[in-house]
Amino acid sequence: MSHVGVPRGTARKRRSVALLATGVLTIPVLAGCTSDGEDPTSVAVPQDIAPASRDRVADGSTLNWAIDAVPSTLNAFQADADGATTRITGALLPSLFPMDAKGEPRLNPDYLESAKVIEREPKQVVLYKLNQQAVWSDGREIGAPDFVAQWRALSGKDSAFWTARNAGYERIEKIERGKDDLQVRVTFSKPYADWRSLFSPLYPKEVTGSPGTFNDGARTTLRNTAGPFRLRSVNKPKGTVVLDRNPRWWGDEARLDSLVFRAVEPGKRTDALAEGTVDVADIDPATANSIALAARYRGGNGGPPAHGPGAGITPAAALRSWALAHGSDEEAAETARAAREETREAVAVYAAEQKSLSGFAVRKSLEPSYTQLALNGESGPLSDDRVRRAIARTLDRQELADAVLKPLGLPAKPPGSHLALAGQPGYKDGSGALGERDTKEAQALLADAGWTPGGALRSTRDTKAGSEAEKKDEGEKPAAREKAADEDKDEKAEKAGKKDEKAEDTEKDDKASREEGEYTVGDDKPGSRSSGGSGVTAQDKQPGGVAGAYAPVGTAAPAPAAVKSRLGKDGKPLSLRFVLPSGPGSQSLRTVGEKIVAMLDSIGISTQVTKVADDSYFKDHIASGDYDLALYSWPATAYPATDGRPIFAKPEPATDGSLLVAQNYTRVGSDHIDQLFDRAVAELDADASRDLLKQADARIWAAAGSIPLYQRPQLVAVDKKLANIGAFGFAAPRYQDIGFTARQAAGPPANGKK
Repeated sequence: MSHVGVPRGTARKRRSVALLATGVLTIPVLAGCTSDGEDPTSVAVPQDIAPASRDRVADGSTLNWAIDAVPSTLNAFQADADGATTRITGALLPSLFPMDAKGEPRLNPDYLESAKVIEREPKQVVLYKLNQQAVWSDGREIGAPDFVAQWRALSGKDSAFWTARNAGYERIEKIERGKDDLQVRVTFSKPYADWRSLFSPLYPKEVTGSPGTFNDGARTTLRNTAGPFRLRSVNKPKGTVVLDRNPRWWGDEARLDSLVFRAVEPGKRTDALAEGTVDVADIDPATANSIALAARYRGGNGGPPAHGPGAGITPAAALRSWALAHGSDEEAAETARAAREETREAVAVYAAEQKSLSGFAVRKSLEPSYTQLALNGESGPLSDDRVRRAIARTLDRQELADAVLKPLGLPAKPPGSHLALAGQPGYKDGSGALGERDTKEAQALLADAGWTPGGALRSTRDTKAGSEAEKKDEGEKPAAREKAADEDKDEKAEKAGKKDEKAEDTEKDDKASREEGEYTVGDDKPGSRSSGGSGVTAQDKQPGGVAGAYAPVGTAAPAPAAVKSRLGKDGKPLSLRFVLPSGPGSQSLRTVGEKIVAMLDSIGISTQVTKVADDSYFKDHIASGDYDLALYSWPATAYPATDGRPIFAKPEPATDGSLLVAQNYTRVGSDHIDQLFDRAVAELDADASRDLLKQADARIWAAAGSIPLYQRPQLVAVDKKLANIGAFGFAAPRYQDIGFTARQAAGPPANGKK
C-alpha cells in the first residue's frame, strides 16, 4: 500500500504511516464497536484477526506475508528503519512492554517476571527481573550486559553510534547488575514516566556493543536473536526475508515452520494474492473490493459461481456471434470467431482470478494513527493564529471522515485528541478548545485579521485623496485617454465575437488543469476575472450623450459578485498553497483535499492546489516547509509524553536564521505546550501525567496548526484458513500463535517455488 506518512525521526522510531486510498467497497460495519450507554468517543474499534485457540491451529506450514520492500536495515534504531523493520524484528527480538488491544503497554511474561519502580527519591530506580528461561539463540542468557550495551549505544553521548533516537536513554544515570545478571537496576538522573518504552526491541550486546556492529553489522543480518523465530536469510534480489522456528525458544512454540516476508509493490498485490504468492497483505480499497466481488461471484461461501462463465460477454461480442450463427460472410464469421475466443479467454482468466481471491477474507479495523490537515504557520497568512483557527472552524471534519471510512463500513468518528486515540486510557476529546464548526465565527476571525470580502480589489495605499495613483490618473493626457477608449472598444468587440467559443472551452480547460500539476480554486469561476479597463467609459463626452452619465476619470468597472466574495487584504487575495500527493495510492488524500478546497472556497479563501510525486511529497515539501496546507498522518503511541513533544515543540531559531523544527512540520508551538510536555514526562503518577497531556492537547487544538480529521483505515487480505492474523489495531502480533486451521503448505515455500 502506498504510504504517505512521516517518520518519528529523533523521537521513538515508529512505523511509517500514510493514508489508505479510499474506494467504493461497502462492507458491513464492525459489530461490537459500541454498546448502549457507551460513549463512542472513548471506545476503540476492535482488532479483526480471526482469533483461535492454539489447539485449533495446525502445526507446520509456511506463511508468506507481503511487505513493501526488503528493509534497508534490521536495526530499528537507525534513521532508515521502516515498517518492515518493525514487523520483522517483532518476531525475532525481545519486546518488554508490547501494546495491547487498548493501546496500553503490557508486561511481556516471555521476557520479564516483573518490572517496576522501586525507588522515587532521591532518584528514580527501576528493577527488572528477567525470565530465567530467556536466552539468545546462541544459548547465552539475556541479562544486564545487554541492557548496559544498549544504553551506551543510545544515550547520545557517543557520536560514533549512528542513532535515530535516544529519547529516555539520555535520562539514565547508570545500570547495575542486581543479585545476578537476571536482575537489572536502572537509575535515572531525572524522573522518566515513559520508562516502559526503553529496551524494546532489545538487541544482544554483540550488536550494540560497538559502533561497527551497531552501524553496519545489524543492517542485513542478526546472528543472535531471542524470539519465537530466528533469521534464516535476507535476499534482496529475490525480495524475501525468511524466518524459521527458533529451536531455543522457551515460550509457546511457533505454530508455523517458517515465516516469509515477501516484497510486493502495493499496486501488484491483487495479482500476488490471486497467484498465491502471498497469504497476507495490507491492501487498498480497490483490492478489497475485488475480494468482495470474488466472494459474490463464488456465491459468498466458496460455492459455484452465481453466474457461469460467459455471463460477462460484451454486447459487441454477442452481436458478432449472432452474425456467425446467421450465415454472415466468411470474413465476418472469422472476426466473430476470434472475438468469441478472445472473450472466452478473458472470462477464463477472470474466473480463475475470482476463484483464487474467493479464498481470502478482508480483515478490517482502524490503524493506531490519524490523518491531519497541517497548516504551516511559519510565514504568510497562516502565521496569524486567527486565520488558522478560522480555517479549522470552517472544516466539516465529520464529512471528511465519512468520505474515507463510511464506504469501508468503518466507524467515522473524527479524533478528539492529538496525543491519544479512542480506546486508549489517556484519550479525551479536547477539540472544544478550538470550537465547533461555525462558518460565521470563521468569517469574523478572518475579518478581525483584516481579511474581508473584496479586500483583494482595493489597497489602502490607493484609497486616500491625493494618492499617487489618483494624481497619476488625473495627469493623463486627453489624447492618451481617447486612444485608450478606442482600444477598449476594439477589445470589447473582439471579446464579444469570441465569447461563445471561450465559454465552451472554459470547462474543458478547468478540468484538464486539475488532472495534474497546479491550479487555483477561487479565482477561476465564470465572471471572476475583471477585464479591467482604462477608466474611460464607451459613452464619452459626445453630442447626444445622456446628461450626468460621464464616469469620473479613474473609475473601474464594478467587480463581479464572485470576485467581491474573495477574501483579501491591502489589495492581495487570501490564497493558500495546498500540496497533495499525485500517486495512485493517494487517491483518498486527494478526495479529502478536494472537499477541503470546497469548504474554504465557500467562505472566500482561494487555494492553489499543487500535486507532486509521492516520493518527494514529504521530503521536498512537508519537511522543508514548502506548503501552506497539506495532509499527512501520525501514529498513535503508548508514550505520548515522549513521542509527542518533538512533533508539537516550539521551533527554535538556528544561528543561520532558519528554524530548528525537530518534527514540528507545522512550525506552530508555544513555550507553555513545551512546559506541559516536560512536566508530563517527569511525572511518575500516571493519572497526573495524563492530565498534563490533556492540557497540552487542548493548547495544541487552540493553536490550530494540526487538525486531526480521521483515524486511518486498516484493510488486510488474509487467507481464510489463517488464524490470529489480520488487522491488529493497536496490538502487537503474537507471532507464535499465527497459523493455519488445517495443516497445509499454503502458498509457495521459502524458495519461492510451488
